[in-house]
Amino acid sequence: MNTLSYAELHRQVAADIDAEIATALESLGPSTTAVRRSISGLLGHQQMKYPLSVLPLLVHASETGVLGPAVPLSAVHVLWWTSACYLDDLADGPGAHTPAGLGTDEALLASVLSGQALPIRVVQAQPVSEAVRNALTREIVDCWIDAVEGQLRDLRGDLANASRDAVVAAYRGKSGAPFGMITAMAAILSGAGTERTERWREFGDVFGILWQLFNDQEDLLSGRDEDLRNGTVTYLLACALEETPPGSRERVAELVHAARGSGPARAQLRALLLAPAVLRRFEKDLAAFRDDAHRILDDLGGDQTYFPALRQLVDQAAGMYLTEEPS
Repeated sequence: MNTLSYAELHRQVAADIDAEIATALESLGPSTTAVRRSISGLLGHQQMKYPLSVLPLLVHASETGVLGPAVPLSAVHVLWWTSACYLDDLADGPGAHTPAGLGTDEALLASVLSGQALPIRVVQAQPVSEAVRNALTREIVDCWIDAVEGQLRDLRGDLANASRDAVVAAYRGKSGAPFGMITAMAAILSGAGTERTERWREFGDVFGILWQLFNDQEDLLSGRDEDLRNGTVTYLLACALEETPPGSRERVAELVHAARGSGPARAQLRALLLAPAVLRRFEKDLAAFRDDAHRILDDLGGDQTYFPALRQLVDQAAGMYLTEEPS
Protein backbone atom coordinates (compact mmCIF):
# COMPACT_ATOMS: atom_id res chain seq x y z
CA MET A 1 0.00 0.00 0.00
CA ASN A 2 1.36 3.42 -0.99
CA THR A 3 1.58 6.01 1.76
CA LEU A 4 2.55 9.67 1.57
CA SER A 5 4.86 11.59 3.85
CA TYR A 6 3.45 14.88 5.05
CA ALA A 7 6.11 16.78 3.07
CA GLU A 8 5.20 14.93 -0.14
CA LEU A 9 1.55 15.66 0.45
CA HIS A 10 2.30 19.34 0.91
CA ARG A 11 4.14 19.47 -2.41
CA GLN A 12 1.01 18.10 -4.07
CA VAL A 13 -1.43 20.54 -2.46
CA ALA A 14 0.62 23.70 -1.84
CA ALA A 15 -0.69 25.40 -4.98
CA ASP A 16 -4.28 24.61 -3.99
CA ILE A 17 -3.77 26.10 -0.53
CA ASP A 18 -2.21 29.24 -2.03
CA ALA A 19 -5.12 29.51 -4.45
CA GLU A 20 -7.60 29.24 -1.57
CA ILE A 21 -5.89 32.09 0.25
CA ALA A 22 -5.77 34.17 -2.92
CA THR A 23 -9.50 33.60 -3.43
CA ALA A 24 -10.21 34.66 0.16
CA LEU A 25 -8.25 37.87 -0.35
CA GLU A 26 -9.90 38.57 -3.69
CA SER A 27 -13.33 38.08 -2.12
CA LEU A 28 -12.70 41.14 0.06
CA GLY A 29 -13.46 43.24 -3.00
CA PRO A 30 -11.86 46.12 -4.93
CA SER A 31 -12.28 48.63 -2.09
CA THR A 32 -9.82 46.73 0.12
CA THR A 33 -6.59 47.27 -1.81
CA ALA A 34 -4.62 48.30 1.28
CA VAL A 35 -5.93 45.36 3.31
CA ARG A 36 -5.09 42.83 0.63
CA ARG A 37 -1.63 44.30 0.08
CA SER A 38 -0.86 44.31 3.81
CA ILE A 39 -2.02 40.74 4.40
CA SER A 40 -0.12 39.53 1.34
CA GLY A 41 3.00 41.25 2.67
CA LEU A 42 2.57 39.60 6.04
CA LEU A 43 2.06 36.18 4.44
CA GLY A 44 5.25 36.62 2.45
CA HIS A 45 7.13 37.66 5.58
CA GLN A 46 5.95 34.86 7.90
CA GLN A 47 6.92 31.89 5.75
CA MET A 48 6.38 28.60 7.58
CA LYS A 49 9.48 26.43 7.81
CA TYR A 50 7.47 23.21 8.23
CA PRO A 51 4.35 22.53 6.11
CA LEU A 52 1.99 21.73 8.96
CA SER A 53 -0.88 23.14 6.92
CA VAL A 54 -1.38 19.54 5.76
CA LEU A 55 -2.61 18.54 9.22
CA PRO A 56 -6.34 19.21 8.57
CA LEU A 57 -6.00 17.45 5.21
CA LEU A 58 -4.59 14.36 6.92
CA VAL A 59 -7.32 14.31 9.55
CA HIS A 60 -10.10 14.76 6.99
CA ALA A 61 -8.60 12.13 4.67
CA SER A 62 -8.08 9.73 7.57
CA GLU A 63 -11.81 9.98 8.20
CA THR A 64 -13.05 10.00 4.61
CA GLY A 65 -10.20 9.00 2.27
CA VAL A 66 -10.59 12.39 0.53
CA LEU A 67 -8.33 15.45 0.85
CA GLY A 68 -9.98 18.15 -1.25
CA PRO A 69 -12.77 19.44 1.00
CA ALA A 70 -10.26 20.28 3.74
CA VAL A 71 -8.06 22.57 1.61
CA PRO A 72 -9.91 25.66 2.95
CA LEU A 73 -8.99 24.55 6.47
CA SER A 74 -5.34 24.38 5.43
CA ALA A 75 -5.75 28.00 4.33
CA VAL A 76 -7.24 28.80 7.74
CA HIS A 77 -4.23 27.15 9.38
CA VAL A 78 -1.78 29.27 7.36
CA LEU A 79 -3.69 32.48 8.01
CA TRP A 80 -4.05 31.79 11.74
CA TRP A 81 -0.39 30.96 12.29
CA THR A 82 0.79 33.87 10.11
CA SER A 83 -1.04 36.14 12.52
CA ALA A 84 -0.03 34.32 15.70
CA CYS A 85 3.66 34.13 14.82
CA TYR A 86 3.86 37.84 14.04
CA LEU A 87 2.02 38.77 17.23
CA ASP A 88 4.35 36.46 19.16
CA ASP A 89 7.35 38.23 17.64
CA LEU A 90 5.94 41.58 18.71
CA ALA A 91 5.29 40.31 22.22
CA ASP A 92 8.92 39.18 22.50
CA GLY A 93 10.12 42.76 22.16
CA PRO A 94 10.90 45.66 19.85
CA GLY A 95 13.38 43.65 17.80
CA ALA A 96 10.66 41.97 15.70
CA HIS A 97 11.29 42.26 11.97
CA THR A 98 8.61 44.21 10.13
CA PRO A 99 7.59 42.87 6.71
CA ALA A 100 9.21 44.72 3.81
CA GLY A 101 7.04 47.56 2.59
CA LEU A 102 4.88 47.63 5.71
CA GLY A 103 5.06 49.75 8.81
CA THR A 104 4.75 48.14 12.23
CA ASP A 105 1.20 49.42 12.65
CA GLU A 106 0.20 48.17 9.20
CA ALA A 107 1.60 44.71 9.94
CA LEU A 108 -0.21 44.61 13.28
CA LEU A 109 -3.55 45.46 11.66
CA ALA A 110 -2.92 42.91 8.92
CA SER A 111 -2.17 40.24 11.52
CA VAL A 112 -5.49 40.90 13.28
CA LEU A 113 -7.43 40.40 10.05
CA SER A 114 -5.30 37.45 8.95
CA GLY A 115 -5.92 35.54 12.16
CA GLN A 116 -9.57 36.32 12.75
CA ALA A 117 -11.76 37.95 10.11
CA LEU A 118 -10.27 36.21 7.08
CA PRO A 119 -10.38 32.64 8.49
CA ILE A 120 -14.00 33.22 9.49
CA ARG A 121 -14.81 34.42 5.96
CA VAL A 122 -13.15 31.28 4.57
CA VAL A 123 -15.29 28.90 6.61
CA GLN A 124 -18.45 30.95 6.09
CA ALA A 125 -17.96 30.59 2.32
CA GLN A 126 -17.95 26.79 2.41
CA PRO A 127 -20.83 24.87 0.78
CA VAL A 128 -21.88 23.12 3.97
CA SER A 129 -24.85 23.32 6.29
CA GLU A 130 -25.36 26.35 8.51
CA ALA A 131 -24.77 24.16 11.56
CA VAL A 132 -21.35 23.08 10.25
CA ARG A 133 -20.38 26.64 9.31
CA ASN A 134 -21.35 27.86 12.75
CA ALA A 135 -19.41 25.07 14.43
CA LEU A 136 -16.29 25.86 12.37
CA THR A 137 -16.61 29.56 13.14
CA ARG A 138 -17.00 28.88 16.85
CA GLU A 139 -13.77 26.87 16.79
CA ILE A 140 -11.83 29.89 15.50
CA VAL A 141 -13.31 32.25 18.09
CA ASP A 142 -12.80 29.87 21.01
CA CYS A 143 -9.25 29.07 19.91
CA TRP A 144 -8.21 32.72 20.05
CA ILE A 145 -9.39 32.98 23.64
CA ASP A 146 -7.44 29.88 24.70
CA ALA A 147 -4.36 30.86 22.69
CA VAL A 148 -4.22 34.35 24.17
CA GLU A 149 -4.61 32.85 27.64
CA GLY A 150 -1.62 30.62 26.95
CA GLN A 151 0.42 33.48 25.52
CA LEU A 152 -0.32 35.67 28.54
CA ARG A 153 0.76 32.88 30.86
CA ASP A 154 3.94 32.59 28.82
CA LEU A 155 4.61 36.33 28.99
CA ARG A 156 4.00 36.37 32.73
CA GLY A 157 6.14 33.30 33.39
CA ASP A 158 6.90 33.26 37.11
CA LEU A 159 10.47 32.10 37.57
CA ALA A 160 10.10 31.86 41.33
CA ASN A 161 7.28 29.34 41.00
CA ALA A 162 8.09 27.84 37.60
CA SER A 163 7.20 24.18 37.16
CA ARG A 164 6.76 21.74 34.31
CA ASP A 165 3.00 21.67 34.93
CA ALA A 166 2.77 25.47 34.72
CA VAL A 167 4.69 25.52 31.44
CA VAL A 168 2.49 22.79 29.96
CA ALA A 169 -0.59 24.84 30.89
CA ALA A 170 0.83 27.76 28.88
CA TYR A 171 1.84 25.51 25.97
CA ARG A 172 -1.60 23.90 25.96
CA GLY A 173 -3.07 27.32 25.19
CA LYS A 174 -0.55 28.95 22.88
CA SER A 175 0.17 25.83 20.78
CA GLY A 176 -2.16 23.04 21.84
CA ALA A 177 -5.33 25.09 21.31
CA PRO A 178 -4.65 26.09 17.67
CA PHE A 179 -3.65 22.56 16.68
CA GLY A 180 -6.65 21.19 18.57
CA MET A 181 -8.81 23.74 16.75
CA ILE A 182 -7.69 22.71 13.27
CA THR A 183 -7.91 18.95 13.91
CA ALA A 184 -11.40 19.37 15.40
CA MET A 185 -12.44 21.53 12.43
CA ALA A 186 -11.26 18.84 10.02
CA ALA A 187 -13.21 16.21 11.95
CA ILE A 188 -16.35 18.38 11.95
CA LEU A 189 -16.03 18.97 8.21
CA SER A 190 -15.58 15.24 7.61
CA GLY A 191 -18.88 14.48 9.35
CA ALA A 192 -17.28 12.72 12.30
CA GLY A 193 -19.46 12.43 15.38
CA THR A 194 -18.95 14.39 18.56
CA GLU A 195 -16.89 11.71 20.30
CA ARG A 196 -14.42 11.30 17.42
CA THR A 197 -14.21 15.06 16.94
CA GLU A 198 -13.20 15.48 20.58
CA ARG A 199 -10.63 12.72 20.23
CA TRP A 200 -9.16 14.51 17.21
CA ARG A 201 -9.10 17.71 19.26
CA GLU A 202 -7.25 15.83 22.00
CA PHE A 203 -4.72 14.63 19.45
CA GLY A 204 -4.20 18.18 18.15
CA ASP A 205 -3.76 19.45 21.69
CA VAL A 206 -1.03 16.91 22.51
CA PHE A 207 0.62 17.40 19.12
CA GLY A 208 0.68 21.15 19.75
CA ILE A 209 2.56 20.63 23.00
CA LEU A 210 5.01 18.34 21.21
CA TRP A 211 5.53 20.90 18.47
CA GLN A 212 6.24 23.62 21.02
CA LEU A 213 8.85 21.36 22.63
CA PHE A 214 10.29 20.78 19.14
CA ASN A 215 10.47 24.55 18.60
CA ASP A 216 12.16 25.02 21.96
CA GLN A 217 14.86 22.57 20.92
CA GLU A 218 15.26 24.20 17.52
CA ASP A 219 15.80 27.60 19.11
CA LEU A 220 18.84 26.31 20.99
CA LEU A 221 20.14 24.17 18.13
CA SER A 222 19.97 27.05 15.66
CA GLY A 223 21.96 29.35 17.92
CA ARG A 224 19.22 32.00 17.78
CA ASP A 225 18.71 31.60 21.54
CA GLU A 226 15.58 33.75 21.38
CA ASP A 227 14.15 32.11 24.48
CA LEU A 228 17.34 32.89 26.42
CA ARG A 229 17.33 36.49 25.17
CA ASN A 230 13.67 36.93 26.10
CA GLY A 231 13.85 35.25 29.49
CA THR A 232 11.15 32.77 28.41
CA VAL A 233 10.23 30.09 30.93
CA THR A 234 10.44 27.09 28.62
CA TYR A 235 9.79 23.48 29.53
CA LEU A 236 13.52 22.80 29.43
CA LEU A 237 14.14 25.65 31.86
CA ALA A 238 11.44 24.26 34.15
CA CYS A 239 13.21 20.89 34.03
CA ALA A 240 16.47 22.62 34.96
CA LEU A 241 14.85 24.46 37.86
CA GLU A 242 13.30 21.25 39.20
CA GLU A 243 16.65 19.47 38.93
CA THR A 244 18.38 22.33 40.77
CA PRO A 245 18.77 22.09 44.58
CA PRO A 246 16.30 24.48 46.31
CA GLY A 247 19.09 26.70 47.57
CA SER A 248 20.41 27.26 44.05
CA ARG A 249 17.18 28.26 42.28
CA GLU A 250 17.75 31.93 43.05
CA ARG A 251 21.11 31.75 41.27
CA VAL A 252 19.44 30.20 38.22
CA ALA A 253 16.84 32.98 38.22
CA GLU A 254 19.61 35.58 38.31
CA LEU A 255 21.27 33.86 35.38
CA VAL A 256 18.00 33.90 33.40
CA HIS A 257 17.68 37.66 33.92
CA ALA A 258 21.33 38.27 33.05
CA ALA A 259 21.08 36.17 29.87
CA ARG A 260 18.75 38.75 28.32
CA GLY A 261 21.67 41.05 27.64
CA SER A 262 24.83 39.09 28.30
CA GLY A 263 26.50 36.58 25.98
CA PRO A 264 28.55 34.96 28.76
CA ALA A 265 25.41 34.58 30.89
CA ARG A 266 23.60 32.95 27.97
CA ALA A 267 26.49 30.52 27.57
CA GLN A 268 26.29 29.62 31.26
CA LEU A 269 22.52 29.20 31.09
CA ARG A 270 22.80 27.07 27.95
CA ALA A 271 25.28 24.79 29.72
CA LEU A 272 22.88 24.46 32.65
CA LEU A 273 19.97 23.59 30.33
CA LEU A 274 22.03 20.97 28.52
CA ALA A 275 23.24 19.23 31.67
CA PRO A 276 22.75 15.44 31.54
CA ALA A 277 20.18 15.28 34.37
CA VAL A 278 18.08 18.04 32.76
CA LEU A 279 18.17 16.41 29.33
CA ARG A 280 17.19 13.05 30.82
CA ARG A 281 14.14 14.61 32.49
CA PHE A 282 13.20 16.45 29.29
CA GLU A 283 13.59 13.33 27.14
CA LYS A 284 11.52 11.22 29.52
CA ASP A 285 8.65 13.71 29.44
CA LEU A 286 8.96 14.14 25.68
CA ALA A 287 8.54 10.38 25.27
CA ALA A 288 5.44 10.46 27.50
CA PHE A 289 3.78 13.11 25.30
CA ARG A 290 4.76 11.12 22.20
CA ASP A 291 3.26 7.94 23.62
CA ASP A 292 0.08 9.82 24.49
CA ALA A 293 -0.25 11.10 20.92
CA HIS A 294 0.31 7.62 19.48
CA ARG A 295 -2.21 6.14 21.92
CA ILE A 296 -4.86 8.58 20.70
CA LEU A 297 -4.06 7.74 17.08
CA ASP A 298 -4.26 4.03 17.87
CA ASP A 299 -7.72 4.57 19.30
CA LEU A 300 -8.86 6.63 16.32
CA GLY A 301 -7.51 4.68 13.36
CA GLY A 302 -8.09 5.88 9.82
CA ASP A 303 -7.51 5.53 6.09
CA GLN A 304 -4.12 3.87 5.71
CA THR A 305 -3.11 5.95 2.70
CA TYR A 306 -2.97 9.08 4.83
CA PHE A 307 -3.02 7.98 8.46
CA PRO A 308 0.70 6.99 8.68
CA ALA A 309 1.74 10.57 7.91
CA LEU A 310 0.17 11.62 11.20
CA ARG A 311 2.43 9.20 13.02
CA GLN A 312 5.38 10.61 11.09
CA LEU A 313 4.49 14.11 12.27
CA VAL A 314 4.31 12.93 15.86
CA ASP A 315 7.68 11.19 15.66
CA GLN A 316 9.36 14.23 14.14
CA ALA A 317 7.94 16.53 16.81
CA ALA A 318 8.89 14.11 19.57
CA GLY A 319 12.50 13.61 18.54
CA MET A 320 15.21 14.28 21.10
CA TYR A 321 17.64 16.52 19.26
CA LEU A 322 19.48 18.25 22.08
CA THR A 323 22.70 16.74 23.40
CA GLU A 324 25.03 17.60 26.23
CA GLU A 325 27.49 20.32 25.27
CA PRO A 326 31.13 19.28 25.41
CA SER A 327 32.99 20.82 28.32
